[in-house]
Amino acid sequence: MTRLKGEDEVVELCRDLIRIDSTNAGDNAGPGERAAAEYVAEKLAEVGLEPRILESDTRRANVVARIEGEDPGREALLLHGHLDVVPFNAGDWTRHPLSGEVADGCVWGRGAVDMKDMDAMILAVVRQRLSEGRRPPRDVVLAFTADEEAGGKYGAQWLVERHPGLFEGCTEAIGEVGGFSVSIGEQKRLYLIEAAEKGIAWMRLTARGRAGHGSMLNADNAVTELAEAVARIGRYEWPVRLTPTVRAFLEETSAALNLEFDPDNAEATVAKLGPLARMIGAVLRNTTNPTMLDAGYKANVIPQEATAHVDGRFLPGYEDEFFQTLDELLGPNVTREFVYHDIAVETGFEGPLVRAMADALVAEDPGAHAVPYTLSGGTDLKAFSRLGIRGFGFAPLKLPADLDFSGMFHGVDERVPVDSLQFGVRVLDRFLDQS
Repeated sequence: MTRLKGEDEVVELCRDLIRIDSTNAGDNAGPGERAAAEYVAEKLAEVGLEPRILESDTRRANVVARIEGEDPGREALLLHGHLDVVPFNAGDWTRHPLSGEVADGCVWGRGAVDMKDMDAMILAVVRQRLSEGRRPPRDVVLAFTADEEAGGKYGAQWLVERHPGLFEGCTEAIGEVGGFSVSIGEQKRLYLIEAAEKGIAWMRLTARGRAGHGSMLNADNAVTELAEAVARIGRYEWPVRLTPTVRAFLEETSAALNLEFDPDNAEATVAKLGPLARMIGAVLRNTTNPTMLDAGYKANVIPQEATAHVDGRFLPGYEDEFFQTLDELLGPNVTREFVYHDIAVETGFEGPLVRAMADALVAEDPGAHAVPYTLSGGTDLKAFSRLGIRGFGFAPLKLPADLDFSGMFHGVDERVPVDSLQFGVRVLDRFLDQS
């Protein structure tokens, strides 16, 4: 097999990107993405593209470029990746999260799996193809965005609202959190392709009561009212709801495991997925997790107000049920307001683009079997879907069977195998030829 230059370059591209501090704590006070955006733009310009750097705020930078395809009359394809990463405590890591160190066959650092690995794979494939004069079958738009880790206000959302013309003709997209392998025995691997995302409802809950002295009787205590509501929400067992994507995943996985799928006991199938069960188990139902509490200013003063925050996630098609149930759990004396609210998305797992992903995987891994799955979190796809773009999570990685890949998203000692990066370059190159 002829070795692509992109396979060699992808490791250095990934290391370079990791070394650029683009942490995003959600307060718009970090280093921003400008340095990473300039790096990406330079790499694209070197192979003849004309990338645009668009700043939504000071140092909050996005990069967009278009590659002209062989048939510009066809609908365009969007490849998107974000440049920001979540914060870290370097003291908790085995190797410094901004080192980009290569050790034990992996590239280490914050963003190695979320998602500077995919950014590097896109850059490597594009640079290889354009240096060889190989244009894609149709126009390809590249978008490297800011602020995905805080909802995309300065990134994909801003681009969609302010610069929708940059995505003219785009009807399909691929992005993060999909295309990675889960081993089923020695010779077979499921590759999970994201076809759906849960919606997001980050909420602030408020209870108001009567302030007073802590030594006196008070039947109108805001802390008590709030605590009872938070406990009801946190302990509520949401019913299992099998959306089309979740059902398809469980059926495919059961078949691969030689199990009979029982839709009345979906959790039994999920339990056999090892570490992946944390991610997949969360998409069997809506979820509401209390995350913050705040009340009072002195031990002997009953406060007039108490607040809490809840991270709510709802399945595609179940948003109305989610909020109706939530309001019942809150009770009449606790109000809610959104800190952040975004849609759920879901698309069918069929059509030429799905076949292109599946065929590219099998060509590089004969034991590959592509299956759709639902992401419990959210990505920039939510924003791009508002332009009518149908998207998938497809950042292809063939992973060692014993690597807890899902556990490294936002985790400690984030790392990606070198072989996996190189595999991803080969798959993406084939995918572009077939897309």
